[in-house]
Amino acid sequence: MMDTPLLVAGLGNPGVEYARNRHNAGFMAVDTIHESYAFGPWRVRFHGFFSEGTLGGRKSYLLKPQTYMNESGLSIGPAMRFFKLPLSALVVIHDEIDLAAAKLKVKTGGGDAGNNGARSITAALGPDYRRVRIGIGHPGEKGRVHGHVLGNFSKADEQWIVPMLTAIAEAAPLLARDDDVGFMNKVTLALNPPVKKNKKDETE
Repeated sequence: MMDTPLLVAGLGNPGVEYARNRHNAGFMAVDTIHESYAFGPWRVRFHGFFSEGTLGGRKSYLLKPQTYMNESGLSIGPAMRFFKLPLSALVVIHDEIDLAAAKLKVKTGGGDAGNNGARSITAALGPDYRRVRIGIGHPGEKGRVHGHVLGNFSKADEQWIVPMLTAIAEAAPLLARDDDVGFMNKVTLALNPPVKKNKKDETE
């Protein structure tokens, strides 16, 4: 699919008051990708911020919907239709409360796990797109979910979210090559480097 452009959309809510929220992990990831490669300046298109560049030799677009999370499909749907892209060319990066904090998973299709942004995209386009899910953990009680996702990443969270965003950006060219397993492995390895045994350990 290298001859088909890739659209990488990060989900979040617009406005400085939401900028550091856990719910804005998708925006943060796309911003880090934008800073890490030769993408053009952000422009206002498709009810969002849009940029063009390349990842792994593949023409790629970055999109941050400014519709608020619950209506992400109103931004991503028009972009996909404008460029006549198949669903296989869409990667959506979003936070996931049903995934432990500091964990990351990639999947194609399936349910939306309570993420209203993913639900909106599925309603607009169907479910068969790739999702990069950044685990932010569940607060334990249903009544605390809203405050959790709209709360800022804590100082403790900074210890893992910053390295994860860097790792996602470094591995992004693998998404462009449709190597989801390679992408996930590279991110996991960057966050959990193997412990080197020294000679003394090996002889004991």
